[in-house]
Amino acid sequence: MACTSCHGKQGRAANDGYYPRIAGKPEGYLFNQLKNFKDGKRTYPVMTYMVGNMSDAYLQEIATFFSDQHPPYPAPQQLDIPAASIERGRQLVQHGDTQKKIPACVSCHGEKMIGVAPFIPGLLGLPRDYINGQLGAWQTGSRHAQAPDCMEQIAQKLSPQDVSAVSAWLASQALPADPLPIAAKDMTASLPMRCGSVPLMGAK
Repeated sequence: MACTSCHGKQGRAANDGYYPRIAGKPEGYLFNQLKNFKDGKRTYPVMTYMVGNMSDAYLQEIATFFSDQHPPYPAPQQLDIPAASIERGRQLVQHGDTQKKIPACVSCHGEKMIGVAPFIPGLLGLPRDYINGQLGAWQTGSRHAQAPDCMEQIAQKLSPQDVSAVSAWLASQALPADPLPIAAKDMTASLPMRCGSVPLMGAK
């Protein structure tokens, strides 16, 4: 109940664009984010206060519960954005930018951008304001993940125009008919760079 007061019924997201959907996100990803708030890698006072005294076992229960929730997604956002910016966003998401050494978003988040279980979240269905806010948080150093923090490295290479383009394209896309994260046996097999939040399979 504490979670749904901000994240909406079943964790389907609030309407204001700042509390993301947590329903159906991969279990490992949700657990990592709860731990990051508890350990100070992510900073948001309400979240830090809520999880600060919770055990890892209880955080795991929360992650498991919300990963199993699958309410409908909202309709894509209708945005008044120049076509060139939308196209730039599509290019970055699907192909990256070799000159800037920015990998394609799909190389980690999956071809359909619906996530890869158990550690990588989908990015479709998130409000544009939330995507902008999180990329900005990585750029300013107010959001961190386990080292090496691959998203921080990528965000630092994005211009303000790139951030706007990516968030606009993602927020305006419809979800596929079956928007469940895909499963991967070896999470590191196809990643373009090492990510601390995606542990090596079998590593102790």
